[in-house]
Amino acid sequence: MARERQLSPRPAPAQPLSRRSLLGGAAAGAVGLTAVTAGTASAASSRTVDVAIVGGGLAGLTAARDLVAGGKTVAVLEARDRVGGRVVNLKLANGGFTEGGGEFIGPTQDRIKALADSLGVATFTTYNTGDNLLYKDGTRTPYDTSGLLGSVPPVDAAGLANAAIVQSELDSMATKVPVDAPWTAAKAAEWDKQTFESWLNAHAIVPSAKFLLDLACTSIFSAQPRELSLLYVLYYIAAAGNASTAGTLERLTDTANGAQESRFVGGSQQVPLKLAATLGDRVVLSAPVRSITKSGSSYVVTADGITVNATRVVVAVPPPLAARITYDPLLPAARDQLTQRMPMGSIGKAIAVYDTPFWRADGLNGQAVSDSGVVRSTFDNSPPDASYGALMGFIEADEMRAYDAASTDDVKAAVLADYVNYFGDKAKSPTSFVLQRWDNEGFSRGGPVAYAPPGVLTEYGAALREPAGGIHWAGTETSTFWTGFMDGAVRSGERVAKEVLTALG
Repeated sequence: MARERQLSPRPAPAQPLSRRSLLGGAAAGAVGLTAVTAGTASAASSRTVDVAIVGGGLAGLTAARDLVAGGKTVAVLEARDRVGGRVVNLKLANGGFTEGGGEFIGPTQDRIKALADSLGVATFTTYNTGDNLLYKDGTRTPYDTSGLLGSVPPVDAAGLANAAIVQSELDSMATKVPVDAPWTAAKAAEWDKQTFESWLNAHAIVPSAKFLLDLACTSIFSAQPRELSLLYVLYYIAAAGNASTAGTLERLTDTANGAQESRFVGGSQQVPLKLAATLGDRVVLSAPVRSITKSGSSYVVTADGITVNATRVVVAVPPPLAARITYDPLLPAARDQLTQRMPMGSIGKAIAVYDTPFWRADGLNGQAVSDSGVVRSTFDNSPPDASYGALMGFIEADEMRAYDAASTDDVKAAVLADYVNYFGDKAKSPTSFVLQRWDNEGFSRGGPVAYAPPGVLTEYGAALREPAGGIHWAGTETSTFWTGFMDGAVRSGERVAKEVLTALG
């Protein structure tokens, strides 16, 4: 597993510390990794269970919880030496921690909130007091988000008007997309044959409006508009809600009342750590699955150091990684073709740590958006007691790919240059710096989500959740609401557990 050397590959222990704006923008025992009582797989280990679960992220762990509650035996095979998947706490030199992956939750993300509540993991409000910053054309502009424009950056009037029209049109189109089967939308073929960029070029005709929508795209998907199907973007917007609340682009991008509204006390990895602790030795770490073979009426799941015999299998990893497992018999062609065509976004998080959150004294909330640099959006990642300051920047899409092979020192230099542009000379000298490059993480290879380019949903989308015999699919990419988010992962685990319980009877 590739990881920057200054980052521990193990999650930080709990600390007693009391996606980003469009337009602005863990009740079980101890909570360290040792709380997961399952050990590493041994060379001669084997188990027989009702259900083998591939992946110890939120989706796989949620599925395991519900299957155990339904009276079934399970084994969760996790490739990493930790649980959480794309959710991880990273240790800081000062003894604190920061979130290296999924971090925020907001309104209508009901299932992750219910899970966290059941485990005793509290939330706190993302720091959002003070002005946002726009850095555009080399000019730094603080702006108040409490007015009529909210978090929308203060570009020119024509751009604001055009962006508002485009956003409204996207929200309207998204209401026509069924979240459980976007490929059945009346205009699915029309929308799926074009990129988001081609549609934007025809509708975001004012350059500053195009800047705002491009920024929204990279902030949400960690992919460029040219890479995404318009239908997939509309589906993603529709999925940013729940059964009673329509999704909107604004909910995806906002902090207050949006997807970035809150964070978890103790860090987001507290949720999977505490959930895994309730499962005990059902969870096996350092056990990457290599093959899934049908044997009579059951399956043999072979991982490093362990073999599991199961009646059913749940694969709860991103589609591109699920494709790297060897299946016998072969998966249906449609499923394999789907996984060949859903790449991961490109994303990193860079966190600079300071003695204090100095930007607050300057009347800033730590949220900046930019048209240049390696970091195009930032957040205040300081702990709730402000005992130290932390600026977190997203490195995404083309900017992340440009730095995938760069040294940590080179990335740090580029990131700090951006932070100085946004927050002044005090940002130049952090007490520590941590970097998580998900593109280089061996059991993710990107994030936050595997997305669909043009033609994928209409041709292969029906295979996304369709079981292949006794093999079932989970993971945030398979969720009908909050795809790409922690909430979507939890929802997918709940859905697949019901599916398997029904199948097993």
